[in-house]
Amino acid sequence: MSTRYLLRGVAPLGGPETDVLLSDGVIAALGADAGDQAQDATVVEGAGLVLLPGLVDLHTHLREPGREDAETVESGTRAAALGGFTAVHAMANTDPVQDTAGVVEQVWRLGRDAGWVDVHPVGAVTVGLGGERLAELGAMAQSAAHVRVFSDDGKCVHDPVVMRRALEYVKAFDGVVAQHSQEPRLTEGSQMHEGVVSAELGLAGWPAVAEEAIVARDVLLAEHVGSRLHVCHLSTAGSVEIVRWAKSRGIDVTAEATPHHLALTDEEVRGYDPVFKVNPPLRTQADVDAVRDGLADGTIDIVATDHAPHTREDKDCEWAAAAFGMTGLETVLSVVQQTMVDTGRFTWADVARVLSTAPARIGRVTDQGRPIAVGEPANLVLVDPAARRVVVPEEQASKSVNSPLRGRELPGRVVATFLRGRATVLDGVAVPATSAAGAR
Repeated sequence: MSTRYLLRGVAPLGGPETDVLLSDGVIAALGADAGDQAQDATVVEGAGLVLLPGLVDLHTHLREPGREDAETVESGTRAAALGGFTAVHAMANTDPVQDTAGVVEQVWRLGRDAGWVDVHPVGAVTVGLGGERLAELGAMAQSAAHVRVFSDDGKCVHDPVVMRRALEYVKAFDGVVAQHSQEPRLTEGSQMHEGVVSAELGLAGWPAVAEEAIVARDVLLAEHVGSRLHVCHLSTAGSVEIVRWAKSRGIDVTAEATPHHLALTDEEVRGYDPVFKVNPPLRTQADVDAVRDGLADGTIDIVATDHAPHTREDKDCEWAAAAFGMTGLETVLSVVQQTMVDTGRFTWADVARVLSTAPARIGRVTDQGRPIAVGEPANLVLVDPAARRVVVPEEQASKSVNSPLRGRELPGRVVATFLRGRATVLDGVAVPATSAAGAR
């Protein structure tokens, strides 16, 4: 028998406070009915807390198989639960690459066994991320992992013919190609955003046009073949304008912003701290403002973490030798609150849209990102927006500590996360399935 929970006095989507009863994996009752039916339920006091649908990340690097020293499916998904997530999409740049049905099924099963969140593997677009031959897209789509998102993230599908064929192929099963937009010839040896700061620091510049050229090419290809395109980690003002133009033409394109491109600029690089080295690079304040504007007006559909854990050896070194990437699963909700909610650009309903509903829709995950209504799956997160906390990466669940937010005070705290009615987090503490109250 599963544990029943009464969430007392919570505010769904930041609206009026009410009671919510979770039972048998679904939302069983709301309001007065919840209290009337709450016999033997575990009560979670929710005064002042916002209730959201469980978060869905369309862009997570879990590193397993191959780099378990940096992250495992278990550690990464535990971090995800603590960040308020109930589902994540695991990127394909593992070792071996997730380019066959066998490898995506392995990752899917690892996620199922860990039990913290639902893990949806992302299939590689090309064999070995080599950019030359299409991977087993159909076989991965038909596998137990039911793959619908395909990406060579970490590398760009730079050949326009290969990209066109991929866009055509995924139409057969309503898939989407998620592109890492980086023209490789324009970024050879690049270390940070090309601009005033890179010139002053003497670091090779990474021009905005290297991203924008691929975004422009791919939206035209998507229009030509009538397929779905998703733009990963959009970071420049020009990319925002291209996506806005494409949507005005009715092209089926979606886009994501990362928390670090919402919160940080290339000014952070002045200390040469490799924790701020990321792909695409941190851009200018004008780019950050444009990304925030694009997220606010719906040009950018979602926020995705691009959680990229790395070992200390891969980050605690000189800038040029350091790996690209930052962690973000346990801080993304706070960053969105700080940059979008607390600035008046977003309501909590908007937060639910960009961190849950829209990513679930793009990834074709039908049982996540659902309304907070009777009969819906109880995939939920409770947030305390009044809380404040200082980021200490060593206290987080990820095996890696390469957070760019170390020592910064952020608003908001995840109090509880529920996966189909089972508490994976209570009072901010991860709760393994075997330890949950009443679990069998």
